[in-house]
Amino acid sequence: MTGELIAAVVTVAVVAVLAALIAAGETALTRISHARAEALAGEELPGADALARLLTDREGSLAPLLLLRIVFHIVAATVVTILVADRVGTGWVPVAVAIEVVALYVLAEAMPRTWALQHPDISARRAAPMVRMVLLIAPLRWATRGLNGISNILLPGPARPPVVTEDELIALTEAAAAGDEIDEEERDLIESVFALGDTIVREVMVPRTDMVTTDADATVTEVVDLAMEKGLSRLPVCGSGIDDIVGVCLIKDLTRAERDGHGDRPARSLMRRARFVPETKHAGDLLREMQAGHHHLAIVVDEYGGTAGLVTLEDVVEELVGEIVDEYDIEEPLVEPLAGGEALVHGRMPVDQLNTLVAAEIEEGDWDTVGGLIFNTLGHVPSVGEWIEEGGVRLRVEQMEGRRITRVRLTPVQEPAHG
Repeated sequence: MTGELIAAVVTVAVVAVLAALIAAGETALTRISHARAEALAGEELPGADALARLLTDREGSLAPLLLLRIVFHIVAATVVTILVADRVGTGWVPVAVAIEVVALYVLAEAMPRTWALQHPDISARRAAPMVRMVLLIAPLRWATRGLNGISNILLPGPARPPVVTEDELIALTEAAAAGDEIDEEERDLIESVFALGDTIVREVMVPRTDMVTTDADATVTEVVDLAMEKGLSRLPVCGSGIDDIVGVCLIKDLTRAERDGHGDRPARSLMRRARFVPETKHAGDLLREMQAGHHHLAIVVDEYGGTAGLVTLEDVVEELVGEIVDEYDIEEPLVEPLAGGEALVHGRMPVDQLNTLVAAEIEEGDWDTVGGLIFNTLGHVPSVGEWIEEGGVRLRVEQMEGRRITRVRLTPVQEPAHG
């Protein structure tokens, strides 16, 4: 074997190995997140600090790698073409190039990229020092910037980093739960966080018909007795009616006053300022405001300024972690399964929750609850026994309290067979 042939073989082998290393490094740097890199750096693993610094400018780090990989593939193809043409003639060049393409694809692209995907943390940490060395090559940086400048002239407009949508993040969460990377409870919590951003206060509030309030002229002792009876720690205070909320009484303030012998004082004298929020406010924003303002209860008002209900910090937190039941809560189930696939549901059950629990397909509209759906569909205050069919289920009014629907029988509707 002549020296010329040996040099050619060594050149092709070296550039193939370098291309493989770059392919693995490029894949690893593309797939790992900056948050993961920071976590690895916090564990003081080798190469993790360099990795975290590289990912602060991911695009700037990847561009030189792409240019080098292209150069290496072109060098390998050129050497093989010249060598085959000189040794066995130009007729064999297409065959040699085809063999080279297959070899480079398998050995310098597919294998290193697959390995990097299988071991993302290790490959990224090992690639980081190599990439930092590559970025120290000034001519390579200049060439990359120049070529990027030409690209921007041909295709103007700012480059935008990839954006992960909410649906993609939820899909990743589902995949992580399916692969036992996270628990089902953790998956549910993550999905609840996303859902909270789309939830408005009207969907989580206690409606005005269920509010427990006190008159501003009631005595401290009377309000304390009412709060003890209902198991509440805060009570809205009404002036001329429920649409005139003038403040909020904290029972700890009233019990302290009663202990000091002021039980006959009016509750008005000890009430605190009420906070009001619109019913269309997002629950996530309200949660942050409650945390910042250190308040636990807000009065919800409708578009006309009337009282729509009230919302507590517990109501919002329950959207994230589920129902919180303490020793004072009288737990009234929203769903009671019955025989034959039927169920009794509360009139204030959210429609989207009903869809999830019983696999119904009720469409969204200008209502939030099952009772609101029935009212809207019938167009009048229903009587016990009236029913509607929506989304593959029959909803029959079973119990009313005044004009409120408190119990609804849900019956699956069998679709007629088509033959």
